[in-house]
Amino acid sequence: MHPVLTTVVQRLALGVMTLFFVSVIIFSSVEMLPGDFGESVLGQGATEETKAAFRRELGLDKPAYLRYFDWAGSVLQGDFGDSFSGRRASGGLNRARAVVDLVAPRLWNTLFLASATAIIAVPLALMLGITAALYRNSAYDRVMNAVTLSTISTPDFFLAYILILFLAVLNPIFPTLANVTEATEFWDRVYKITLPAATLTMVTVAYMMRMTRAAIINLLATPYIEMARLKGVSRMQVILKHALPNAWAPISTVVAFNLAYLVVGVVVVEVVFSYPGIGQLMVDAVTSRDVPVVQACALIFAATYIILNLIADIVGIITNPRLLHPR
Repeated sequence: MHPVLTTVVQRLALGVMTLFFVSVIIFSSVEMLPGDFGESVLGQGATEETKAAFRRELGLDKPAYLRYFDWAGSVLQGDFGDSFSGRRASGGLNRARAVVDLVAPRLWNTLFLASATAIIAVPLALMLGITAALYRNSAYDRVMNAVTLSTISTPDFFLAYILILFLAVLNPIFPTLANVTEATEFWDRVYKITLPAATLTMVTVAYMMRMTRAAIINLLATPYIEMARLKGVSRMQVILKHALPNAWAPISTVVAFNLAYLVVGVVVVEVVFSYPGIGQLMVDAVTSRDVPVVQACALIFAATYIILNLIADIVGIITNPRLLHPR
């Protein structure tokens, strides 16, 4: 088997194993939370018989390892169980909503925001990183480094409030709240997510631009780059044809981390703009002790990180000349 294919298969197997251990950690962490789930959902006024019946119908009277295998088996079939919030509202088990029905629209909202941000942020970061490396130590490079470092040092919520102040309050161009629904039309949705997308773009571009610049500059000191320069190759061709292909591994890694952040780490931005994403759903579920929703969101977050890191590893492997041309 070709070394590249062998390494990719090994990474995929490692990703599946990692996801298994993460699922065990998620389930165990929720199990170790203090308090009684039955009392939390039904209220302190519920009788012991009602609590016992509630635990029995949910399967909470079974040993933890059996409940994990039941949960994991259901997840593999796309069933994350039923939400506790519906049970609390109805006082029974008949009107409980499926976790998938709660998570799916919120996940779609988060993915829409993440995709809109990535479409702008990734090409912009690569372009700025390449040009900063091309004009290293110039006034342009110093300005870009100062701006990106300032952006990285500023909390997300503070950037969000600055954009709200100048683009929504002082100059009412965009709405302060991104309260979209399933019925919101495409361009109206794009208009409402402009400020949260701009906030996320500023943060992610700063990280990716600095990493792209550092990766390319690190390669400019290698012997083959010096040989290309001695042959009279232009600076732009040296970077685009010689340095950039070998810098894809570290660049893809930082891009993957930032894309994962757009899905997992946007809780603060979603709360500031009241955006109905999966991050805000998880915060609400933790507050209300909606255990199935918390488990589903945590597993989706973990799977997002693992999948994107696998993609970054595979890109790094495929672009590695030592594996493409083994001796």
